[in-house]
Amino acid sequence: MESLVSKGDYVRYLKRSLLLVLLCVVVLVYTDQDYYSLLGVSREASSREIRQAFKKLALKLHPDKNQNDPNAHENFLKINRAYEVLKDEDLRKKYDKYGEKGLEDQQQGGRYESWHFYRYDFGIYDDDPEIITLDRGEFDAAVNSGELWFVNFYSPRCSHCHDLAPTWREFAKEMDGVIRIGAVNCGDNRMLCRIKGINSYPSLYVFKTGMQPVKYYGDRSKESLKNFAMQYVTSTVTELWAGNFVSAIETSFSSGVGWLITFCAKSGDCLSYQTRLKLAGMLEGLVNVGWMDCGTQGELCDNLDISSSTTAYFPPGAIISNKEKGGVLFLNSLDAREIYQEVMQHLPDFEIIPAASLEDRLAHHRWLLFFQFGESDKSNVQEFKKLKFLLKDEHIQVGKFDCLSSPNTCSKLYVYQPSLAVFKGKGTGDYEIHHGKKVLYDIVAFAKESVNSHVITLGPQNFPDKEKEPWLVDFFAPWCPPCRALLPELRKASKHLYGQLKFGTLDCTVHEGLCNMHNIRAYPTTVVFNQSDIHEYEGHHSAEQILEFIEDLRNPSVVSLTPETFIELVQRRKREEVWMVDFYAPWCGPCQALMPEWKKMARMLNGLISVGSVDCQKYYSFCHQESVRGYPEIRLFPQKSNTAHQYYSYSGWHRDSYSLRGWALAYLPQVSVDLTPQSFTEKVLNGKDHWVIDFYAPWCGPCQNFAPEFEMLARTVKGKVKAGKVDCQAYAETCQTANIRAYPTVKFYPYRGTKKTILGEYVDSRDAKSIADFLNEQLEAIQNKGKRKKSRSK
Repeated sequence: MESLVSKGDYVRYLKRSLLLVLLCVVVLVYTDQDYYSLLGVSREASSREIRQAFKKLALKLHPDKNQNDPNAHENFLKINRAYEVLKDEDLRKKYDKYGEKGLEDQQQGGRYESWHFYRYDFGIYDDDPEIITLDRGEFDAAVNSGELWFVNFYSPRCSHCHDLAPTWREFAKEMDGVIRIGAVNCGDNRMLCRIKGINSYPSLYVFKTGMQPVKYYGDRSKESLKNFAMQYVTSTVTELWAGNFVSAIETSFSSGVGWLITFCAKSGDCLSYQTRLKLAGMLEGLVNVGWMDCGTQGELCDNLDISSSTTAYFPPGAIISNKEKGGVLFLNSLDAREIYQEVMQHLPDFEIIPAASLEDRLAHHRWLLFFQFGESDKSNVQEFKKLKFLLKDEHIQVGKFDCLSSPNTCSKLYVYQPSLAVFKGKGTGDYEIHHGKKVLYDIVAFAKESVNSHVITLGPQNFPDKEKEPWLVDFFAPWCPPCRALLPELRKASKHLYGQLKFGTLDCTVHEGLCNMHNIRAYPTTVVFNQSDIHEYEGHHSAEQILEFIEDLRNPSVVSLTPETFIELVQRRKREEVWMVDFYAPWCGPCQALMPEWKKMARMLNGLISVGSVDCQKYYSFCHQESVRGYPEIRLFPQKSNTAHQYYSYSGWHRDSYSLRGWALAYLPQVSVDLTPQSFTEKVLNGKDHWVIDFYAPWCGPCQNFAPEFEMLARTVKGKVKAGKVDCQAYAETCQTANIRAYPTVKFYPYRGTKKTILGEYVDSRDAKSIADFLNEQLEAIQNKGKRKKSRSK
């Protein structure tokens, strides 16, 4: 239980705190070496590259393999600490910005596994190119790209997962190009797996845009997996005969989609049905796939000079009567992958847009443009030819622009190397450059998100220097993984704030001078410019928290206190007023983690408790004078008593908004009424007021957690519904008669003109706002019923 602290009591508190700090220091792992250097990776390393580098070092440096080295344990803790920080998106950002100082509340790296774990259980699929290991930041973009995905959610500690691994690898190789095969390590992505409802391993799911995820329950053989997956390949193989063959080839000219046809004759090997179906999936939207039985269509096959089984590609406009000159491509392979690659090479490349018509073309249509430097530039891969089909529903056209044909145009767009960008149909002024992976699913996700969002690429010419409208600017570096993870979240947030806040991104590797001018020292740094006011965002990389940050700027829930305003507002507060104050330092990791929760808590306490914060880096002398020795220091200043400087210090383990709110509410005067059997009967059952009752037991943990929530409810509905509490340990008979079978139980007793029944109306919620909404709905219904009754009487 918290104790009331005065300045005179602080010495005892300080001694206790110092002892706790000394105990904690023993388990922390620190190193003065750069984490990236320790693992031997660059600062732009991906999660997969970091895992691979760590595994290589773990096998070499593990104490199990270096038992004669007295420093083995300490050396391994250093690389383990580096890995645990760099694999986590939020911790990595803090480390990049503040170094070790920003991680003082984090104890990652203090424990590690056996050498056997790192050798056999760690990073199961990191070395398999056909299997795409998905992290939290890229999962949604991947499975919503329009392609078909089959994803394996696994845990490195699960024996069944390891049993499945060889089969999953073989399956991935066979399905390569037809279905994307993915894997999610739930040990490293607990939050993602929890959100997706994964509660057992391995869990296998098929994902496709427009349909609910489908879980696989069959046996884990390669054939069973393949049969299950292929049923979601919606492409079809058309059987052709004399009646539809000619028209199919002729109409391909107008549609722009050619035909890949397998002719099955008596001699030679014919592509199997499964192979033809795989090709239909691999070439979906690009090429129609069909087959012909030369046994029944002998005359047509003879006219085409086909005497043995073969497969041929007929491009749009192919001349059937003259195969040699008609552009027909005959393929001498039975392997789906080889056929696919050869057909893809013969498909036309994207249109190259001339510089003279660029502005006009971009002003009337949405475009995804590949910027290249000369025709020999290999910035494209064959698989990208699928982009036209995958982006068709978003009405996005795909093309190329050669920067050598107009260097000035590319310079104005800040394009200095092969890249791609989305133009949103408003000319060259409204566009966004892609900085993600140069893989199909990532480009598709980027294009779809970008055209429907309101984020643009900034430079010196359009940077919001003296704009009247507020801007959110993300200063980033393309090589920085946390930067790339933040970009999709900015796009989501921009859609919610369209017309209220403009969004832009500035590449600090291109515009170094502009970033230095704004004192950017780490990436990403996200700043809101509102004329002369500048606010830096310090929260997690999620659209939800960005929106909360913006809402808090509009309607600040936390008062930024100076020494003068602290004295005026807190120390000289009105007698009934209550304040909570956070003493923090901007560089402090725990303070950064607390800030979004602190603001959220302040919004929940709005009208009940005033909330403020003091920057102890800015006002160091004042904080020292107030005996603040560590950050964050959370203090509650209760309703005035005789001593103005009295406060309560928060010493709880949890610093989330709900825990802090519950702690604070306990210091407010109780609004709810404690009821006895007699007062329950007289006031609730026989009275003419509406009542909401909390039936609880003093020993019940959930009841204790719910108590501040019920007090919040009592304050919310005060004047409309009275709130009461019944102790079921003291008054067991009353609770038994009310049919209370679990604690806490909330029941509503509305007054409808007659005596109420003791059973009341059960309320299925433990959230104050939800219960208040329910009560208001009930009161409105009672009121409307009374009006109708009066109307009928008249």
